[in-house]
Amino acid sequence: MFGDKKVVVVMPAYNAAQTLRQTYDEIVAQGLVDQIIIVDDGSSDDTTAIAKRLPKTIVHTHPRNQGYGANQKTCYKLALGEGADIVILVHPDYQYTPKLIPAMASIIGNGLYHCVLGSRILGGYALKGGMPWWKYVSNRFLTLVENIMTGAKLSEYHSGYRAFSRELLEKLPIEGNSDDFVFDNQMLAQILWLGYRIAEVSCPTKYFAEASSINFRRSIKYGFGCLNTAIEYRLARMHLIKSRLFPSR
Repeated sequence: MFGDKKVVVVMPAYNAAQTLRQTYDEIVAQGLVDQIIIVDDGSSDDTTAIAKRLPKTIVHTHPRNQGYGANQKTCYKLALGEGADIVILVHPDYQYTPKLIPAMASIIGNGLYHCVLGSRILGGYALKGGMPWWKYVSNRFLTLVENIMTGAKLSEYHSGYRAFSRELLEKLPIEGNSDDFVFDNQMLAQILWLGYRIAEVSCPTKYFAEASSINFRRSIKYGFGCLNTAIEYRLARMHLIKSRLFPSR
């Protein structure tokens, strides 16, 4: 709990057997999380079996792989159903440290912001943590375009470490979002569309063999998806198009 607010961590998992326990242990060590929800998106390894052995954990398994975005949709639906007031998205591949959970929960719980991102760019951790140079360059380019299109000033739009208030999750029209990786980007654009501000905290990260990462081909697809989202946001804001992602407020 944070004050009287229930804190729930959601973990969208896919073939995370090698790192799930380590991530879980560090989450629990923070002494703040009331419930952990793990959604296994049709893994071919022992992710579900390991998850079911973890205390105070709800495990849901998709019978087949539905995609990263679809996984998150299930995560948030389950978290809200469990009465979460603060929902924190943590990848089970241990790429982002759970040690920032107390800071992120505090920002949400004290009513300062309704969304917090763990930024790999703030503090210069991205390249130091092993982010490939081409991903770093792509991140900076896409973030520049997205800031121009949305009018925001975020250091990055592509971190998978996020915290949300219940109020915000209940308002976001995420069911119409992509089931693929661009879901993350669409979600942030929708938050800005609704007029909410987004906080960022500097987050060390590490890239290693067991950490999940999309390949170059899928990264290209994701990049174009982000550009399309930014353009759609701007055109909808200018009332030049009607958008299912950005409905009239």
